[in-house]
Amino acid sequence: MARLRLDHLSKRYGDFQAVRDVTLDIADGEFLVLLGPSGCGKTTTLRMVAGFITPSGGTIRIGERDVTELPPWKRNSGLVFQSYALFPHLTVAQNVAFGLEMRKYPKAELSGRVVEALRLVRLEHLAERLPRQLSGGQQQRVALARALAIRPDVLLLDEPLSNLDAKLREEVRVEIRELQRQLGLTTIMVTHDQEEALTVADRLVVMADGEVKQIGSQQDLYERPANRFVAGFVGRSTFLEGRATGDGRFTTAGGLSLRCAADAPAGAGVMALRPERLAFAGAPLGLANDVTGTVEFVSYLGPVLDVRVRLSESDRVIVQVANRQDGQAPAVGDRVHVGWPADAGRVFAGDVPPAA
Repeated sequence: MARLRLDHLSKRYGDFQAVRDVTLDIADGEFLVLLGPSGCGKTTTLRMVAGFITPSGGTIRIGERDVTELPPWKRNSGLVFQSYALFPHLTVAQNVAFGLEMRKYPKAELSGRVVEALRLVRLEHLAERLPRQLSGGQQQRVALARALAIRPDVLLLDEPLSNLDAKLREEVRVEIRELQRQLGLTTIMVTHDQEEALTVADRLVVMADGEVKQIGSQQDLYERPANRFVAGFVGRSTFLEGRATGDGRFTTAGGLSLRCAADAPAGAGVMALRPERLAFAGAPLGLANDVTGTVEFVSYLGPVLDVRVRLSESDRVIVQVANRQDGQAPAVGDRVHVGWPADAGRVFAGDVPPAA
């Protein structure tokens, strides 16, 4: 267990800048998640920490050691691959022992560590099975046990749950988080799944185009996104294009005059609206913003409904409403009122590209 510091880390492939000047300070025992779309640089960053990719610039420190130039086996970091990377001809126990054997551990100590690692992931009863005899969730646990067996200073998880079905993914991510807390391991996980990130992280790092866009807690990034990209990637938002006047007014491209926070930046920009923050009714709502519109589409999602409402020729929002027992669901073509307080709409200045 150790503090991990990345200082101005970068990676270039010819003219392509995969990672740009990433600086992070991960505390001892912290669970940090790198979140972003495919190609944003998060996996490249993780693999530079693991030692599988050589940085073009910057430094990596684990504890007090500068490990930037060290090979993977001298960093004492455990990496769980997206594909698990288990050896199909080796048993579960032999797979877990592999890293220890490469480090020349004595047989007696090696055997004890394998038993301990399998006990941590509750697979000691499957030690003699082959990977093909295991479920996807069990294979994932074997890969995790292999990483834990070396007692790493830093645990690195490269989208470890992406090959599992939705229900199993939900169960295993909770298990990983509980195990990380139990062991106090400094951990970095890479994912593009925002729900997964919001569930397990102490802090989130949102990346795009090889750069860090925002760092913070789940609440920081959800409630106070730094830009349009973060607002669209962490949680859901719909965006109204327009212009803020600087005095708490925002005029949309479709001609709607809306109230917003008084400190909203003046000039061209977008207003971001969270679907669950919008009120929805068949009569006036009495809120700072109260706009009539027409229901265009209704998505049934079980406990909630997503209702797409056209507010003007070019302005549309999604409203999330509870699935009520009385069965009074909105229908396509209904005329409705959509409302929200002035501070519920977050305004971002400039023509900021949307989330991928």
